[in-house]
Amino acid sequence: MLSQNPIVTFTILLLVILTLPPLFERLRLPGLVGLLVAGIILGGDGLKLLDPETETMKLLSDIGKVYLMFVAGLEIDLIEFKKHQDRSLGFGIATFLLPLITGTFVAKIFGLGWNGAILTGSLLASHTLLGYPIVQQLGVVGNQAITVTIGATIFTDIAALLVLAICVSINAGNFSVISLAIQLGSLAIYAGVILWGFQWVGKQFFRRTTNQESNQFLFVLLVVFIAALGATLINVDQIVGAFLAGLAINDVVGKSPVKEKIEFVGSVLFIPCFFVDMGLLLDMSAFVNTFLTSFELTLSIIFGLLGSKFLAAFLAKKIYKYNWYETMSMWSLSMPQVAATLAAALVGLQVGILPEVIFNSVIFLMLVTSIFGPIITAKFASKISLPEVDFTSDNSLIWWETHQQILDSFTERVDGIVNHKFVVLVPVYFSPEQTKYLIEMAVMLAKHEGGLMIPLSIVKGYVNMDSPQLNLALQQSSKRLSSALEISQSFEVEATPEIRIYDDFAKGVSRTAREKNSSLIVMGWHKNTGIKARLFGNIIDRIFWSAHCPVAVVRLLEKPINIHRILVPVKKITPQALRTVRFAQLFADTNQASVTLLHVCDRQTSKEQITKFHAQLSQLISQGKTKVKSRIKIIRYDDVAPVISKAAKSYQLVVLRSMRRRTAAGLSVSDVTTKVLSEITCSVVIFGEPYS
Repeated sequence: MLSQNPIVTFTILLLVILTLPPLFERLRLPGLVGLLVAGIILGGDGLKLLDPETETMKLLSDIGKVYLMFVAGLEIDLIEFKKHQDRSLGFGIATFLLPLITGTFVAKIFGLGWNGAILTGSLLASHTLLGYPIVQQLGVVGNQAITVTIGATIFTDIAALLVLAICVSINAGNFSVISLAIQLGSLAIYAGVILWGFQWVGKQFFRRTTNQESNQFLFVLLVVFIAALGATLINVDQIVGAFLAGLAINDVVGKSPVKEKIEFVGSVLFIPCFFVDMGLLLDMSAFVNTFLTSFELTLSIIFGLLGSKFLAAFLAKKIYKYNWYETMSMWSLSMPQVAATLAAALVGLQVGILPEVIFNSVIFLMLVTSIFGPIITAKFASKISLPEVDFTSDNSLIWWETHQQILDSFTERVDGIVNHKFVVLVPVYFSPEQTKYLIEMAVMLAKHEGGLMIPLSIVKGYVNMDSPQLNLALQQSSKRLSSALEISQSFEVEATPEIRIYDDFAKGVSRTAREKNSSLIVMGWHKNTGIKARLFGNIIDRIFWSAHCPVAVVRLLEKPINIHRILVPVKKITPQALRTVRFAQLFADTNQASVTLLHVCDRQTSKEQITKFHAQLSQLISQGKTKVKSRIKIIRYDDVAPVISKAAKSYQLVVLRSMRRRTAAGLSVSDVTTKVLSEITCSVVIFGEPYS
């Protein structure tokens, strides 16, 4: 049978993961719903192309389940959590205990034993932050109520998973107070080993393997599955260990490229396989029968969850003095039951604690909450006032002055030498004709600040330093640098060409920039789709991650001296966004150009919020030392990319901020920058900072 062939199974899964989530997202439905539907269609009640009992499906699903909980722990912002940990704990307790009690009460009414009833209650107690991308897009993540809700996820998920662990342990053997105490004690010891032991080991390993990303990635995977394996040894489900491992490794990987690789592998492969398997396990005949014959149970669970989660949010409103928009946002964010709920429900079904009728009701609950939760979040979070931005001084917005202050304080302590040079480093790896506009832009920036330009050529090393290939490469590099030097001389700007021999281009650029105390790296990028373009794209990405200073990746279609109209999309007011604006103002001032700041907000954003955002942005851009003509344009529209692309037609240059892809509930979130780059036809600058 086709369903028994591992290659056929894997091929079908890849096809499903590639096609269905985008289709459902166009219908304004979460992509994971599409994966569940695919599982139903391809399973035993449909086309019978996939079998959940095959070893291939079991393996991929188990890995996906473990990976999902690991990523959930990895994505929690521990810094923001620590700022409001007391309120997060308070709301976390409320939004855990109230649904737990409600779910237990409902399950007991419908005839479950205490163990199954308590586990049912714990399924309602946790929540998945499906609405996080929405509040992030609206720019209200910094709102205290939103931060508290995000922080509460730590408590609800850990507590729910611990209840699951205890219930599974009780189900596996004879229950006693002593065995419960032993189980809780072993859990505490195990959690301590994972949270502190693995974190210490991880930091030591990362410190010793600074430039070995592949080994670091493999180390993280090893930690995850060791934690999952260790959990099974103390009769705790694997997902508990995976979640704790995510929290432990959270601070180790930070925002490094390793974290991006971890999330990428999980979000595009393993986690979607888990959701497809959930659909395969759903018996449609039993599901329909459950709703028709036991709709009282299904409705009781759904309304029990909605009511208890709302009551928890209402208590937070009364205690912490939140307004109704914040309260409703807290309720909707804590409503969706996806990640921990589905994983725990599957475990409960597999070990025999939960009957199929409860499992099917939980699936229905997931469908309802995953659809309506984000919809309610979008409606009310858009009405939350944007958090105030507190910049103590204008220098915090000018990257080179802040960097120079740090450098000055260091050099004064060492030898009293102070260097105020603004240094622009320009990696030259295209032909002189392709590099001409790039060098001109770098020279204009350096001249404006009274600094110098360093054109840099990286030559790949050979075993023999007298190799003919190396000699030829050095000659070609000298020719490119001579061309760059001629341009700098025509602008009367000091330039010091550099040739470095490195096996790794990205490391050569970032290390030279550090050695020369560069204030800015300006790199070329061309809109090509071939293998070479993909290679340079990878190099650029690595330089973004490793450089100590900002990086401007440039695609210029005309002489920079002829550019007079600049567009800068601003998503929200943050130090990073304002520094991107400062860069645009700096370049505009070299050529008396004008800058337009474009903000695209949700259709439901109130006039008061728009007015407040406009006023705040106006105040901040007016603090700049440059006297550049600037204006602000705000447009209401749900899809940001088309608005930017259309507006770009009236401008000569668009300055975009480099943003990383993030994940939510294990599924990729689209990057607006990527969409815009594929559509605009004018010159482009992608501006990024270290770990931006």
